[in-house]
Amino acid sequence: MKQTPSNKDLTLDNESLSSSDAARRALDFYLNPTPPADSAHACWLVPREGLSEAQATEHATQLLRCAAATAHESANGLQGMHRDLALTVVHMINMARTVLEHLPSTQQRY
Repeated sequence: MKQTPSNKDLTLDNESLSSSDAARRALDFYLNPTPPADSAHACWLVPREGLSEAQATEHATQLLRCAAATAHESANGLQGMHRDLALTVVHMINMARTVLEHLPSTQQRY
């Protein structure tokens, strides 16, 4: 015996369709000729809104200071070429931090 679907199963309204991810993807597939932006190139870290250049520079400087300390501590447990490589990373981080600390917008802090 074949069962027929009830009216409840067939009821589709605009609200349920608009909130359906599957419906949105189907409509995008057929109606949106341009592919979505490549998410691999999308920025995953966005600074908070209203962050000034000086605040961003200060935050980046602090992050680099922490990265240098972490790399330096890692180098302490290493020997030979691995230690040299870790200390090279410390040196590059410190060079980047020095550049940030001497930007014109940060001159007033020092």
